[in-house]
Amino acid sequence: MDQARVEQIRRLIVVAKRWDTFFVVLGIMSMMFGVLMFVTLFVDMGMKGFSRIDWEFFTSFPSRHAAKAGILSAWVGTILVMLVTAMAAIPVGVAAGVYLEEYAPKNWFTAIIEINISNLAGVPSIVYGLLALGLFVYQFGFGQSILSAGLTLALLILPVIIVATREAIRSIPQSIHEGSYACGATTWQTVRDHILPYSSAGILTGIIIGMARAIGETAPIITIGALTFIAFLPTAPFTGDPPAGMFDWIFAPFTVMPIQMFNWTSRPEAAFQLNAAAAGFILVFMTLAMNGLAIYLRYRLRKNINW
Repeated sequence: MDQARVEQIRRLIVVAKRWDTFFVVLGIMSMMFGVLMFVTLFVDMGMKGFSRIDWEFFTSFPSRHAAKAGILSAWVGTILVMLVTAMAAIPVGVAAGVYLEEYAPKNWFTAIIEINISNLAGVPSIVYGLLALGLFVYQFGFGQSILSAGLTLALLILPVIIVATREAIRSIPQSIHEGSYACGATTWQTVRDHILPYSSAGILTGIIIGMARAIGETAPIITIGALTFIAFLPTAPFTGDPPAGMFDWIFAPFTVMPIQMFNWTSRPEAAFQLNAAAAGFILVFMTLAMNGLAIYLRYRLRKNINW
């Protein structure tokens, strides 16, 4: 190879390295811009609303007097709705992901299903609210209840969980499958004893991401009729006269944290704006805690796996 050719290759390598450095710097700056914006908003909410965050704020119902208003019904409603969402979305989402990846035949019908699942992840949340309004509230007769809200948010995050489950399974080395089948294991035994344990970290991450999205959704909850002002809690099981049933609470009216914030921000008094900032700070903290839990559990699960 002559000297001119070597010099040309050297110049191409130098140019390529410059472009590589440029995109690395651009990526870091973009990431830092997003992080800086989030930290700025989070700190701003904390500075405005931190003075309102105390035990009374958590144990008081909403009130027309800003100083006496709290988020008791909102955070209890949020937890109950998230409980129904998790119970509905996690088993169905994980099972669907396992079926599509391990059992479903690779044909045109399966391909259509996969395309639609991927597209559903990008559908605006208000569409899910309209669907739930006609299906759960009116068709099934669940009314404007915790059950309707939980099922609505379950539909919303179901594509996220399915996609995360499939990606987690795909990350498992093919040798795990082959070794299991070589020992005479059935498909279910392979899934139960190898696929699910090894992919549990990725699946858990997808579940927490989906739940973190659901906890902050407002549009579908408003569509199905969440209350903006509620000064009571769902009846606890086996309490009241006559005693409530085990699952009577799922048909109770409800509100959630984003709805409570919406109610306060729509009021002109500055004191209610402080309440909204405090509630927003708590909601973001809950979301960060869920993501932090996902990172910790993923680290622990991966640490215990020996490939």
